[in-house]
Amino acid sequence: MAKHKQKRSGDKEERASLKPDDEALFLSAMKNVEPSDSPRSTASGSAVESTPHRLSGRKGRLPPQPQSAPRKRKTYAPLAAGRSGDVDGRTLDRLKRGQIRPEARLDLHGLTQENAHRELVSFIVEAQASGKRSVIVITGRGRLSEGGGVLRNQTPNWLNAPALRARIIAFATAQPRDGGTGALYVLLRRAR
Repeated sequence: MAKHKQKRSGDKEERASLKPDDEALFLSAMKNVEPSDSPRSTASGSAVESTPHRLSGRKGRLPPQPQSAPRKRKTYAPLAAGRSGDVDGRTLDRLKRGQIRPEARLDLHGLTQENAHRELVSFIVEAQASGKRSVIVITGRGRLSEGGGVLRNQTPNWLNAPALRARIIAFATAQPRDGGTGALYVLLRRAR
Protein backbone atom coordinates (compact mmCIF):
# COMPACT_ATOMS: atom_id res chain seq x y z
CA MET A 1 0.00 0.00 0.00
CA ALA A 2 1.30 3.44 -0.87
CA LYS A 3 1.82 5.94 1.87
CA HIS A 4 -0.54 8.88 1.71
CA LYS A 5 -0.07 12.08 3.60
CA GLN A 6 -3.41 13.52 4.44
CA LYS A 7 -3.71 16.96 5.87
CA ARG A 8 -6.56 17.25 8.32
CA SER A 9 -7.91 20.44 9.70
CA GLY A 10 -6.79 21.02 13.24
CA ASP A 11 -3.55 18.96 13.00
CA LYS A 12 -1.32 21.86 14.01
CA GLU A 13 -3.68 22.97 16.74
CA GLU A 14 -3.93 19.43 18.13
CA ARG A 15 -0.15 18.93 18.07
CA ALA A 16 0.41 22.32 19.67
CA SER A 17 -1.58 21.15 22.68
CA LEU A 18 0.51 17.94 23.05
CA LYS A 19 3.52 17.85 25.30
CA PRO A 20 6.78 16.85 23.53
CA ASP A 21 6.83 13.48 25.35
CA ASP A 22 3.23 12.78 24.36
CA GLU A 23 3.88 13.70 20.75
CA ALA A 24 6.97 11.45 20.60
CA LEU A 25 4.99 8.57 22.10
CA PHE A 26 2.15 9.08 19.64
CA LEU A 27 4.50 9.28 16.62
CA SER A 28 6.38 6.13 17.66
CA ALA A 29 3.10 4.26 18.07
CA MET A 30 1.85 5.42 14.68
CA LYS A 31 5.08 4.98 12.65
CA ASN A 32 3.92 1.75 10.95
CA VAL A 33 0.32 2.81 10.39
CA GLU A 34 -0.79 3.35 6.81
CA PRO A 35 -3.99 5.15 5.86
CA SER A 36 -6.73 3.10 4.23
CA ASP A 37 -8.19 3.85 0.80
CA SER A 38 -11.67 3.03 2.09
CA PRO A 39 -13.51 5.80 3.94
CA ARG A 40 -14.73 3.24 6.50
CA SER A 41 -12.54 0.34 7.50
CA THR A 42 -11.97 -2.03 10.39
CA ALA A 43 -8.73 -2.66 12.23
CA SER A 44 -8.04 -5.61 9.90
CA GLY A 45 -8.25 -3.31 6.88
CA SER A 46 -11.44 -4.73 5.33
CA ALA A 47 -14.34 -2.42 4.62
CA VAL A 48 -17.13 -2.36 7.19
CA GLU A 49 -20.35 -3.95 6.01
CA SER A 50 -23.40 -1.74 6.11
CA THR A 51 -25.74 -4.53 7.25
CA PRO A 52 -25.51 -6.09 10.70
CA HIS A 53 -24.48 -9.74 11.05
CA ARG A 54 -27.08 -12.30 11.97
CA LEU A 55 -26.35 -14.82 14.68
CA SER A 56 -26.14 -18.35 13.35
CA GLY A 57 -28.81 -20.65 14.70
CA ARG A 58 -31.12 -17.83 15.76
CA LYS A 59 -33.12 -16.41 12.91
CA GLY A 60 -33.77 -12.71 12.92
CA ARG A 61 -31.75 -11.91 16.00
CA LEU A 62 -29.06 -9.27 15.97
CA PRO A 63 -25.92 -9.60 18.07
CA PRO A 64 -26.23 -7.93 21.46
CA GLN A 65 -25.28 -4.27 21.48
CA PRO A 66 -23.09 -2.90 24.25
CA GLN A 67 -25.23 -1.28 26.90
CA SER A 68 -24.36 1.75 28.90
CA ALA A 69 -24.06 1.25 32.63
CA PRO A 70 -27.41 1.59 34.39
CA ARG A 71 -27.91 4.93 36.08
CA LYS A 72 -27.85 4.75 39.82
CA ARG A 73 -31.12 5.84 41.35
CA LYS A 74 -31.06 8.22 44.23
CA THR A 75 -32.24 6.50 47.38
CA TYR A 76 -34.53 8.22 49.83
CA ALA A 77 -34.97 7.62 53.54
CA PRO A 78 -38.36 6.18 54.50
CA LEU A 79 -41.04 8.70 55.38
CA ALA A 80 -43.30 8.70 58.40
CA ALA A 81 -46.55 10.64 58.59
CA GLY A 82 -45.78 14.23 59.52
CA ARG A 83 -41.98 13.86 59.31
CA SER A 84 -39.53 14.50 56.50
CA GLY A 85 -35.93 15.37 55.88
CA ASP A 86 -36.82 16.45 52.34
CA VAL A 87 -38.78 19.60 53.16
CA ASP A 88 -38.34 22.57 55.47
CA GLY A 89 -40.20 22.65 58.78
CA ARG A 90 -42.52 25.50 57.79
CA THR A 91 -43.77 23.66 54.70
CA LEU A 92 -44.23 20.46 56.70
CA ASP A 93 -46.24 22.35 59.35
CA ARG A 94 -48.45 23.85 56.64
CA LEU A 95 -49.01 20.37 55.18
CA LYS A 96 -49.96 18.92 58.60
CA ARG A 97 -52.38 21.80 59.29
CA GLY A 98 -54.08 21.33 55.93
CA GLN A 99 -52.96 24.77 54.75
CA ILE A 100 -51.61 23.43 51.46
CA ARG A 101 -54.74 22.92 49.40
CA PRO A 102 -54.87 19.47 47.72
CA GLU A 103 -55.05 19.77 43.93
CA ALA A 104 -56.42 16.25 43.44
CA ARG A 105 -58.03 13.54 45.54
CA LEU A 106 -58.14 9.76 45.48
CA ASP A 107 -60.76 7.81 47.42
CA LEU A 108 -59.75 4.20 48.08
CA HIS A 109 -62.96 3.27 50.01
CA GLY A 110 -64.33 -0.12 49.05
CA LEU A 111 -61.35 -1.24 46.95
CA THR A 112 -59.45 -4.44 47.50
CA GLN A 113 -55.87 -4.09 48.71
CA GLU A 114 -54.52 -5.01 45.26
CA ASN A 115 -56.78 -2.57 43.40
CA ALA A 116 -56.13 0.18 45.95
CA HIS A 117 -52.37 -0.18 45.52
CA ARG A 118 -52.66 -0.09 41.73
CA GLU A 119 -54.91 3.00 41.89
CA LEU A 120 -52.57 4.77 44.31
CA VAL A 121 -49.49 4.23 42.13
CA SER A 122 -51.33 5.36 39.00
CA PHE A 123 -52.79 8.40 40.79
CA ILE A 124 -49.45 9.59 42.21
CA VAL A 125 -47.62 9.11 38.89
CA GLU A 126 -50.31 10.97 36.93
CA ALA A 127 -50.63 13.76 39.51
CA GLN A 128 -46.89 14.41 39.48
CA ALA A 129 -46.71 14.24 35.68
CA SER A 130 -49.48 16.83 35.42
CA GLY A 131 -47.60 19.22 37.72
CA LYS A 132 -49.68 18.79 40.87
CA ARG A 133 -47.79 19.32 44.12
CA SER A 134 -50.34 18.42 46.80
CA VAL A 135 -52.92 15.62 46.77
CA ILE A 136 -55.13 13.89 49.32
CA VAL A 137 -55.56 10.12 49.56
CA ILE A 138 -58.64 8.92 51.43
CA THR A 139 -58.14 5.44 52.87
CA GLY A 140 -61.04 5.29 55.30
CA ARG A 141 -60.66 4.52 58.99
CA GLY A 142 -61.43 0.83 58.73
CA ARG A 143 -63.64 0.66 61.81
CA LEU A 144 -64.76 -2.87 60.97
CA SER A 145 -61.22 -4.22 60.78
CA GLU A 146 -59.35 -5.32 63.88
CA GLY A 147 -56.33 -3.05 64.41
CA GLY A 148 -57.61 -0.39 62.02
CA GLY A 149 -58.19 -0.47 58.30
CA VAL A 150 -55.96 -2.49 56.01
CA LEU A 151 -55.74 0.35 53.46
CA ARG A 152 -55.13 2.90 56.20
CA ASN A 153 -52.20 0.83 57.51
CA GLN A 154 -50.79 -0.13 54.10
CA THR A 155 -50.88 3.25 52.36
CA PRO A 156 -47.82 4.66 54.21
CA ASN A 157 -45.90 1.50 53.24
CA TRP A 158 -46.92 1.90 49.60
CA LEU A 159 -45.89 5.56 49.63
CA ASN A 160 -42.45 4.46 50.87
CA ALA A 161 -42.03 1.79 48.18
CA PRO A 162 -39.36 2.66 45.57
CA ALA A 163 -41.97 3.17 42.83
CA LEU A 164 -43.49 6.09 44.74
CA ARG A 165 -40.94 7.25 47.32
CA ALA A 166 -38.86 9.10 44.72
CA ARG A 167 -41.96 11.12 43.78
CA ILE A 168 -42.97 12.11 47.31
CA ILE A 169 -41.51 14.79 49.58
CA ALA A 170 -43.74 14.21 52.61
CA PHE A 171 -47.12 13.01 53.78
CA ALA A 172 -49.19 13.74 56.86
CA THR A 173 -52.46 12.68 58.47
CA ALA A 174 -55.29 14.90 57.25
CA GLN A 175 -57.17 17.38 59.40
CA PRO A 176 -60.62 16.21 60.66
CA ARG A 177 -62.41 18.39 58.09
CA ASP A 178 -60.60 16.45 55.32
CA GLY A 179 -60.99 12.93 56.72
CA GLY A 180 -58.75 12.90 59.79
CA THR A 181 -56.98 9.62 60.41
CA GLY A 182 -58.72 8.09 57.39
CA ALA A 183 -56.88 10.35 54.92
CA LEU A 184 -53.37 11.53 54.09
CA TYR A 185 -52.08 14.75 52.59
CA VAL A 186 -49.26 13.95 50.17
CA LEU A 187 -46.71 16.52 48.97
CA LEU A 188 -45.20 15.61 45.59
CA ARG A 189 -41.83 16.45 44.08
CA ARG A 190 -41.75 18.54 40.94
CA ALA A 191 -41.74 16.43 37.79
CA ARG A 192 -38.39 16.38 36.01
